Amino acid sequence: MAQRREEDDRGPERLCIVTRNSRPPAEMLRFVAAPDGRLTPDLKRKLPGRGVWVTLSAELVAQAMKRKAFARSLKQPVEVSPDLVGEIDALLVKDAIQALSFTSKAGEAVTGFTKVESAINRANIVALLHARDAAPDGVRKIGQMLRRRQLTDQRPVHVIDAFDSDDLSLALGGVHVIHAALEAGPASTGFLACWGRLNAYRATTANVAELPTDQPGDSAPD
Repeated sequence: MAQRREEDDRGPERLCIVTRNSRPPAEMLRFVAAPDGRLTPDLKRKLPGRGVWVTLSAELVAQAMKRKAFARSLKQPVEVSPDLVGEIDALLVKDAIQALSFTSKAGEAVTGFTKVESAINRANIVALLHARDAAPDGVRKIGQMLRRRQLTDQRPVHVIDAFDSDDLSLALGGVHVIHAALEAGPASTGFLACWGRLNAYRATTANVAELPTDQPGDSAPD
């Protein structure tokens, strides 16, 4: 199943209705028109019907809305939520939180300052998570531990502060979770893929404003 999903993520490449560039599905967002005419984000890429694609970027989704590119590419009128950009962000956060919960169930996550400190010193960790509302002093101390470790072990460790304490507590089954560490494993790999999509969506896209207003042609149906 994992191999099949990896193959689906790699290709075939899809055409962005804003940039007119092609990318693998994992780097895109798919949209379909629901039976009632509402534009629906299809993050799992499984909904039936003709789909159109936008590069994974909040700015490019906003550009597609501004240019009415969804209706043009779907070849039908569609009702687009004025808060589509924020709704997609919330869906990506939900996916990431769900994936993070799997790391706990798989025994790949530890929480709490003391356990995180121990994991940094002994485990093959791949990520550190700090709640957005974490105290700067705690974040600094854990950062110092990580830097000391990396003097002898230079394997990359992602430092993530995309979620608040409530999100981390919900995903990891704790109370007021502020710090967490993820050890290497399939569940952690899955979470990092979801976090990467959220991070890419929120990132600033260069030169979006310079794209032409009129985009001739339509994306191929899928």
